[in-house]
Amino acid sequence: MADRTVADVVVERLLAWRVPRAFGYPGEAIAPLVDALDRTGGEPAFVPARHEETAAFMATGHAKFTGGIGVCLATQGPSAVQLLNGLYDAKLDSKPVVAIVGEDISGPLGGAHQEIGLSRLFGDVCNQFVRYGRSPEHVGALLDQAFRTAAATRSPTCVVLPRQLQEALVPDLQTYAAGVMTATPGEPLARVLPHEADLDAAAQLLSGGQRTAILVGQGGRDAAAEIIEIADRLGAGVATSLLGKPVLDERLPFHTGVLGEVGTPAAAELMGGCDTLLMVGTNDPWTDYFPMPEQARTVQIDIDGRRIGNRYPADVPLVGDAAETLRALLSRVRGRPEQQWRATVESAVDRWREVAAERVAAAADPVNPQLVLGELSARMPGVGAVTVDVGSVLYWYARHLVLPPGVKAQLCGTLGSMGCALPYAVAAKLAAPDQPVIALVGDGAMQLNGLAELITVSHLWQQWRDPRLVVLVLNNRDQNGMGGGREPSADPTHRRPDVPYAGWARLLGLHGVRVDRPELVGAAWDEALAADRPCVLEAVVDPAVSLAPPEPAFADLRGLYAEGAPARKVREQVEVTANAEDLV
Repeated sequence: MADRTVADVVVERLLAWRVPRAFGYPGEAIAPLVDALDRTGGEPAFVPARHEETAAFMATGHAKFTGGIGVCLATQGPSAVQLLNGLYDAKLDSKPVVAIVGEDISGPLGGAHQEIGLSRLFGDVCNQFVRYGRSPEHVGALLDQAFRTAAATRSPTCVVLPRQLQEALVPDLQTYAAGVMTATPGEPLARVLPHEADLDAAAQLLSGGQRTAILVGQGGRDAAAEIIEIADRLGAGVATSLLGKPVLDERLPFHTGVLGEVGTPAAAELMGGCDTLLMVGTNDPWTDYFPMPEQARTVQIDIDGRRIGNRYPADVPLVGDAAETLRALLSRVRGRPEQQWRATVESAVDRWREVAAERVAAAADPVNPQLVLGELSARMPGVGAVTVDVGSVLYWYARHLVLPPGVKAQLCGTLGSMGCALPYAVAAKLAAPDQPVIALVGDGAMQLNGLAELITVSHLWQQWRDPRLVVLVLNNRDQNGMGGGREPSADPTHRRPDVPYAGWARLLGLHGVRVDRPELVGAAWDEALAADRPCVLEAVVDPAVSLAPPEPAFADLRGLYAEGAPARKVREQVEVTANAEDLV
């Protein structure tokens, strides 16, 4: 090919790996690659973000919503530094992302302006693979290795390409591959099943349990039918991690909701009362809400053996794909005709739903944020995606938004970084432009980067077949960032500035709705979801509404255990409590 440059080779490899778009912030050191992407006419496309951090979040959001490999671009120095937050999100939530970083080494002694040691900078977050491009003929193979590693390890990788190398002509060598054999990133590269002996041991343990709890994480995706079947077989109750919330239909009578500080009392009670625990694809960090040490015998299923026993001791570890491993267990597990435990769990779920309805209906000044999520729950589209930011909105999402089966939802689950929801929403919308997307954001995250990324939305939205991207901003003017029952400070310097979020949207040519009266919240959602363009729904909410974290089960015994009480004594007290009628 005449005048074929390294930048052209990069574009070819993106196409070979089925990458539809790359997110980034343009700069001199990456300009040849951006120009090459622009020449393709949009396949793959370059999507400019307003900041490198949000570009990395978009790449991670793409990986989370599509199962494909996300790609982000940046230049050296501060631009590269600003990728780190989004890349750590990918690392901690096990998503494949490739960062391509340009470097300008045109100084008289070969040094780079804004020089930072990129190998060291990315050495932790991209610890599986960080490489420099050195020669034009090797760049294609280098990129293939980066993509292959990201897919195989479900983690971010990094390739550094000097600008001069991007512009270099590629020798006219025999093409070694027009494409590469790619597996679906994030999924097992092969059929992975535990050993027969381990499956037998797990089935024996589960069949012998009297009070079984199942904790489901994001690794349970595509295994909903198997999870429900084994729950019915064992008479078990189910709870989920935050990342596992979209896996199962939350309307199931034995679904206790999300576990942890942001979750429900029913989920905490399930963990407090169980004697057997089945963990499916979860690395949930809310360990205070897990069963007491030695309380429950545990089977843990995970495709990554490094995660087994990471949060709670596993009696039987099963390294394998969730759906196939559960199917293998179902052929071995005995049914439990006695359903007293299931009835107890369902009673706890019924009580929680009554409490949740009371919380949604409670008066507030001016609007109860739980009401805002409750009204959305009644109007959720049956398809599409939800993205959630960090802050008090996470609590209301976890408890009060019931996701219809099939609706995807993502958040920065393990890293817990603010500013992820709007970049995720852009990535989700670009991946499925014919489906609605709803971003749930607090005013802190909106001021952090959301106001800027609305510019990206205003730039892109007319390309979407379904123009609906609704950004809910819970405006509580609380500098703490969480609200949660504190009375707002009378000192204006301690409160977050009150920004006209809906007005800013209208200035950008988007739709904007502001609501500060509870009786108008439902109508505000109707207007936002019916808009002919993206919409910011600004809800002025009360920061004094309590977050009300559920009490961890056996909290008093945890303290006793931490103070060095003999394990035997703790077990005896657990057994006494577990047999109490008011356990759940």
